[in-house]
Amino acid sequence: MTPLDSITTPRLLLRASDPTLAEAAADFYCRNRKAHAAWNPPLPEAMFSAEGQRERLADAATAATVGAGIGWWLFAHDDPGFALGQIHFTQIARRALCNAMLGYAVNAGHEGRGMMREALQAALADAFGPRVGLHRVQANVRPENMRSLALLARLGFEREGLAREYLFIDGAWRDHVMTALRNPQWPVHQAPP
Repeated sequence: MTPLDSITTPRLLLRASDPTLAEAAADFYCRNRKAHAAWNPPLPEAMFSAEGQRERLADAATAATVGAGIGWWLFAHDDPGFALGQIHFTQIARRALCNAMLGYAVNAGHEGRGMMREALQAALADAFGPRVGLHRVQANVRPENMRSLALLARLGFEREGLAREYLFIDGAWRDHVMTALRNPQWPVHQAPP
């Protein structure tokens, strides 16, 4: 998989995970620490520092180079230093599965503006396109996160089940709704490359 530096949408620039984004990433995590705590597993303190983010983003850049993961950071065209959100495809598997897990988060102050939908449409087009070539993308969301579930439904994700006590979040093991989106251009009898 050939690395891609950025994707442009009408309102956003999606920049590939890279250590140069460490300050913006740390700022994003600090700004959203409380707002995102109900939806994410406990995060190590290193996530909230530029040094910790540099290490994390270096690992993400390496994962992109070897085809194991893809990370995007969202920036407005007119404010290229302020991270508005992130998207990541992890656990990329090839051969008969040809699948990835999707995670995403938007700045709490920018929820409800359609930015994540715009960004996910672009990121999914890349994931399903010739560069990445995935057959399927999965996303798991807490049942209480109605906004996120509605976003996934608008993007075409289908509910596939409920994972009981899936992740430890906010002091307890939490159930997650399992959803997936299949590549609409992939013929049903086409084998993976």
